[in-house]
Amino acid sequence: MKTLQNIGLLLFFIGISLFTASIFTGSFNLSKTELDAYIQEKGYKSEVLATELQKAVVTNDHQNIFTFSSRVRKAYATSNEFYDQLISKYNSEKNWSQKAAQFQFKTFGKPHSLTFELAKKAGKGFVQTHKVWAWMLTFGLGILGALLFIIPNVVTLGPPGIKNDGVFLNAATNRGWIGWFAFVFLVTFYVLLYFYPDFIVNWVYLVDGISEFISGNAASQWFLYGFLYCTVMTVMAVRMYIKYRHNKYQILRTTSVLFFQIVFAFLIPEILVRFEKPWYDFKNAFPLDYDFFFKWNLDELLASGTFGLFILVWGIVLTLVIVPVMVYFFGKRWYCSWVCGCGGLAETLGDPYRQLSSKTLLSWRVERIVIHSVLIFVMVMTGIALYSFFSGAHQIAGIRTQTIQDIYGFLIGSIFAGVIGTGFYPIFGNRVWCRFGCPLAAYMGFIQRFKSRFRITTNGGQCISCGNCSTYCEQGIDVRAYAQKGENIVRSSCVGCGICAAVCPRGVLKLENGPETGRINPTEILLGNNVDLMELVNKK
Repeated sequence: MKTLQNIGLLLFFIGISLFTASIFTGSFNLSKTELDAYIQEKGYKSEVLATELQKAVVTNDHQNIFTFSSRVRKAYATSNEFYDQLISKYNSEKNWSQKAAQFQFKTFGKPHSLTFELAKKAGKGFVQTHKVWAWMLTFGLGILGALLFIIPNVVTLGPPGIKNDGVFLNAATNRGWIGWFAFVFLVTFYVLLYFYPDFIVNWVYLVDGISEFISGNAASQWFLYGFLYCTVMTVMAVRMYIKYRHNKYQILRTTSVLFFQIVFAFLIPEILVRFEKPWYDFKNAFPLDYDFFFKWNLDELLASGTFGLFILVWGIVLTLVIVPVMVYFFGKRWYCSWVCGCGGLAETLGDPYRQLSSKTLLSWRVERIVIHSVLIFVMVMTGIALYSFFSGAHQIAGIRTQTIQDIYGFLIGSIFAGVIGTGFYPIFGNRVWCRFGCPLAAYMGFIQRFKSRFRITTNGGQCISCGNCSTYCEQGIDVRAYAQKGENIVRSSCVGCGICAAVCPRGVLKLENGPETGRINPTEILLGNNVDLMELVNKK
C-alpha cells in the first residue's frame, strides 16, 4: 500500500508540475483578419487602438503570454493616453462637444482582463490544439495521483477512528517547508486568478470543452476556478470519507457541502447561462453575496423578466427569512458546515490544517473586531448602493458609489476572501475567512448567540482534559474549558462542524437542538481555599 501511495504522490506531482509549466507554453499572435474581426466584435471605434493592436499582435514572432500581455496592455494604454490628451486639450479650449465625443474612443476595463479576452483568441500551441491530452496530463494525472495516495488510507490507517498522530511533527501540517510551499502556491494561484487572468489563459484552455458542454460558451477564468473548486473538494471529500468513516455526521455533512457546491454553485448557474438567464448561485445569501444589491446586478435581474424578478425576491427572502429561521432551529451550522462553498472547501481541502487555528485571547478579540467591521462595511456600502439605485445619484458626500464598491471588492472580495481566506490555510488554519471576515457568518452569529436552539452540550464528569477538542477546533474556541466545567458551548463563531465531538475519546460533547431555556448555563470556577462552601451552597 505504501508503494501505491508513493506512485500516487509521484503522479500527483507530475500532474501539478505540468499544470504549472503549461503557463509558459504556446505562442500568441493573430492575423490581420482575425484582429479586425475581434475589433468589430468588441465594437471598438478607435483607429489608434486598431493600429497599436496590429503592431502588438499581428506578427510572426514567437510571443509567450507574458510578452503578448505586455504588448497588448501597452497598446490599450497608448490609445487611451492619446484620447486623454485630446480630452484635456478640448477641455482647456472649452470645446465641450468635442471633449464629450472623445470618450467613445476610450477603452474601459482592467488591463489584464482586456488582455485575457484577446489572448483567448490568439493562443496557439499544444494546450490549445490538444486540449483533451493536455487535460489528461494535468488534471487527469493530478486527480489520479491524489486518489492513489488517499484511498489506501482505508488500510494504512487501520480500524475506523480518528488518526491524528504526528500532525505537529509533519512538515505538511505544522507550518514546515511543505506547508510553506503549499501557502506560496495557493497565494500565487489566487493572485493570478484575481489580478492577472491573462497569465493563466493556458489553464483556461484546459476546461474549454467542459465549459462549452455545460454552458455553451468558452471558459473564463471563473469557470476554471469553479471547476478546480469542485474537483479539489471532490478529491478531498474522499479523504474525509475515509478519515471519518466511523462518524455518520461527518459523512452526511461532507456529502451535503459537496452536493451544494457542485450542483447549486457550479452546474445550475452555468446551465442558466446556456438558456440565456442570469448566472446565479441560489444558495449564496447576502451579505456574503455582497454585490447582490449593486446597480448592475439589479438592472440585469429586472431586465430578465419574471425569472430575474424571482431571483431578486428569492435573494431577499433567503437573507431575511430563511437564514434566520434556519439558524434559530439548527444554528449557523446548517449553512456554514452543510451548504456554504467556502465552508465546503475549508472542511475538505482545509481539514489537514484545522489544528493551526489560533486559540489565544488576542485572536478572539481581533476576530470580533474584524468580522463585525466587515459586516458594518458591507451594510453601509449596500445602503449607499440602494440609495444610488433609487435616486440616480452616483456619489454621496463627495464619495463615488463605485469607488466604495471597488474598495470592498478588492480588499474583502478578492484579498481577504480569496488570497488570505484560502491561501493562508497551511499557515493560519482552514477557517481564516469564515472566522475573521465573512459578513454572513457575523450576521448568523448574532442570531446563534442570542436566539437559537443550537448548543454543544458537555458531560463534564467524563472529561479527561486531553485537549483534542480545543486543538482541532477550526474556529479557535477553547472547547476544553467548557467541557471541564460541564458548561454548554454557545458561541457566535461556532460553525457546528462537529469535529470536537468526533475527536473526543470519551463522548463528552454532543451537538444538540433544544429549548432555549437553560441553553446558556455559565458555571463558576472556584479558585483558592478562601471560599465559604456552605454560603455558596445556600446561594445555589
